[in-house]
Amino acid sequence: MHFKWKYLPPTQEETSEAKALGEKLNISNILSLLLVRRGIKTESAAKRFFHPQLSELINPFLLKDMDVAVDRLNDAMGRKERILVYGDYDVDGCTSVALVYKFLRQYYSNIEYYIPDRYEEGYGVSQKGIDYAYKNDVKLIIILDCGIKAIEEIKLAKSLGIDFIICDHHVPDEEMPPAVAIINPKRPDDTYPFKHLCGCGVGFKLMQAFAKNNGISFSRLAPLLDFCAVSIAADLVPVEGENRILAYHGLKQLNQNPSIGLKAIIDICGLEGKDVSMSDIIFKIGPRINASGRIDNGKQSVDLLVEKDYSKALQQAKHIDEYNEQRKDIDKQMTEEANQIVSRIENQKQQSSIVVYDENWKKGVVGIVASRLTEIYFRPTVVLTKDGNLATGSARSIMGVDVYAAIKHCRDLLLNFGGHTYAAGLTLHWDDIPKFKQRFQEYIENHILPEQKEATLDIDAQIDFKDISKKFFHDLKRFAPFGPSNPKPRFITKGVFDYGTSKVVGREQEHIKLELVDSKSSHVMNGIAFGQSKSARYIKSKRGFDIAYTLEENTFKRNLVQLQIEDIRPIEDDSTEEQ
Repeated sequence: MHFKWKYLPPTQEETSEAKALGEKLNISNILSLLLVRRGIKTESAAKRFFHPQLSELINPFLLKDMDVAVDRLNDAMGRKERILVYGDYDVDGCTSVALVYKFLRQYYSNIEYYIPDRYEEGYGVSQKGIDYAYKNDVKLIIILDCGIKAIEEIKLAKSLGIDFIICDHHVPDEEMPPAVAIINPKRPDDTYPFKHLCGCGVGFKLMQAFAKNNGISFSRLAPLLDFCAVSIAADLVPVEGENRILAYHGLKQLNQNPSIGLKAIIDICGLEGKDVSMSDIIFKIGPRINASGRIDNGKQSVDLLVEKDYSKALQQAKHIDEYNEQRKDIDKQMTEEANQIVSRIENQKQQSSIVVYDENWKKGVVGIVASRLTEIYFRPTVVLTKDGNLATGSARSIMGVDVYAAIKHCRDLLLNFGGHTYAAGLTLHWDDIPKFKQRFQEYIENHILPEQKEATLDIDAQIDFKDISKKFFHDLKRFAPFGPSNPKPRFITKGVFDYGTSKVVGREQEHIKLELVDSKSSHVMNGIAFGQSKSARYIKSKRGFDIAYTLEENTFKRNLVQLQIEDIRPIEDDSTEEQ
C-alpha cells in the first residue's frame, strides 16, 4: 500500500522550546520536540508525563451521582441484599465486571456476576437478565459498560423492586433510564474534568469512591489496575489524563504481579518473561478475552479473570484460546466474503462509506470485519447480519469522522444503537437496510474530507540512523504507554540502502528482514517490513529509498533496537507532504 506521508517541520518557536526543554531533561532535541507537540512544554509537566502518579487521580466524588451510588451500595450491604454485577460481553465489560466483583467480594459475600449471551440476549440489559435477577432475589444491579439507553428495561426492573447503578461511558440520549444513580462522564450535566474513561475506568472510580467512603486503603484496590490497563488498551480510548495514570500503573501491575486469570492468558499468548505492552494487549490478550463472547458466552472470560487457582485458570485460558482460533477462521472467511461484495459494487470508489450485509455472517465477528474493511478501504464501514427478522451489526470509522453521529442521524430507522465516535453498534429491520445505507452514505458524504479517504501516515520527525542511540531508545520508551492521543512516534529516514543482507522471510515469503545503512553514517540498522515483499526487488537493486517506521525492541535479542517499517518509498517517488 502506498501511503501519503504527512510531516509538519517544526517552527522556529517549537525548535527553541524543544532545545530549552531537552537541556533541562537531558534528552535529545528530537524527543523534546515530541513533548512540545504533545503540549508538554515545562520540566514539571514532562516529569508528570514520564512518571504519572496515582496520587493525581481525580476525586471520584466529582462524578455526578457518585455519592448516591455509594450510599445505595452501602445500604445494600447493610441490609444484606443480593447484588448482581452485570456487564457487556466485550473486553471492557468483562474486565469491568471482574474488577468490581473481585473488589467487593473481599468485603461482601452476597454478590454474583452476570454477562448476557450475545446470541440469545443481545447487547446491554436483557429481559432474560432481569428475569434472572428477580428469580434470584437480586435487589441491586451494578451495570458496567452498558445500560445508558436501557430505559424500558430498567423501568421494568424498578417495577419488580430492583435498583440499578449504571456505570457507563457511552454517549447518552436526551432521556436517561430511571436508575438510582447514573455514573457517566459523558453525561451533559456532568462537570467531571476527564471525559474519556472506559467502562472499566468508570467501574474503578466507583470502587475508589466506595473504598474512600468506607476507610479502605487504596492499596487494596491498586492490584486490580491491571484490568484497567487491559480495558484502556483494548477499548482504544485516549491514553491521556487519568487514563494515562491508570494505564501506566496497570501495565506495571500486569508485568510485575498480574491477577491469576491474566497471568494464564499472558502465558498462553507466549508473553511469559516479556515486557507486556499496550500493543500486546490489543493484538494478543484482548482478542482472547473477547473470543468467548464472540463464539459462545462472555461469562467464561469473567470466570477466568476472577479465578484464584492458577492450574484451573490455565485450563480456562486454553479453552478460550481455542475459541480465539475459531474466531480467526470465521473472521478470515467473513472478511474475504465482505471484500468480494465491496469489490463488486461498481461505484464503491466514488462512495464515502461502506455498508455490507449477509444473513449468514456470525454476529460476534461483524465488528472485526468492519475494522478490517475500514483499514483496507479507508471508509467508515457498517457490517450487518441477520438476527430473526432484524439486522444487527457494527460500525467502525476513520480518523476525524464521527460514525456514532452518522448512525444517530438515521435513528428513525433504528430499533437500537449506541457507541463512540469511532465504533458503534446498531439494530434495525432487515428490510430497512437499503434506506439506512442511503441515509448513512449521504451523512458521511457531507462530513468527510477528501484527504480523510486516503491512506496517510503522520510523521513525528525526520531523523538519521546516527540519532538512534541506546539512550535515545531508552528515553523514547518513557513516552509509553502508547495509544490514541499518545501514539507511538513515527519517524522517517531518507536515502537509505540495503547493506547487502536483506532478505524475504515468512511462511508465504510476504515480509522483508532488512539490514540498512544511510548516507550519514556506517551504522547498520536492523528492520522488519511486514507484508511488503513487493519492495524486495527494488531494495536489492542497491538504489536508495526512504522509510517510515517506528522503533521497537527486538523480541529475540533484548536491548537490540530494530525498525518496524510501515512504508518504503523509492527516492524518485519521494512525495512527502509537508503542511
